[in-house]
Amino acid sequence: MIALIQRVTEARVEVDGKVIGAIGRGILALVGVERGDAEAQAERLVERVLGYRIFPDAEGKMNLSLADIEGELLAVPQFTLAADTKKGARPGFSSAAPPQAGERLFGHFCEMAEKNIVLKTGKFGADMKVSLVNDGPVTFWLQTSAQA
Repeated sequence: MIALIQRVTEARVEVDGKVIGAIGRGILALVGVERGDAEAQAERLVERVLGYRIFPDAEGKMNLSLADIEGELLAVPQFTLAADTKKGARPGFSSAAPPQAGERLFGHFCEMAEKNIVLKTGKFGADMKVSLVNDGPVTFWLQTSAQA
């Protein structure tokens, strides 16, 4: 599984012109599911997202995690993260999980995260509009692998 995480001062997601999820200080995580991923990858990705130290401490160093600052998480499903972009001018999606598996594992990711943090989400399969104020900017690519 993949999470493109961004440290934000605020973020929100809209579907059909209505805000369905909004957060203040925290992380916007765009979450992609790859073919072969299972619950173990979702659980490991949650651990990494919540524990990744990207927030400044008193000295301004990135030493604090989302859990440490008691921040919020906006998780947005994004299957395009699993695209193959190595060649050509059009992405391929053969490495992305099928929609049913992607939705199930995104749901599992959210269930695990919600146990530990304030969570808001996008809607799987919807045409979403995502807005954010990236703080820093700070953006990281986190990935868990079924092979690891």
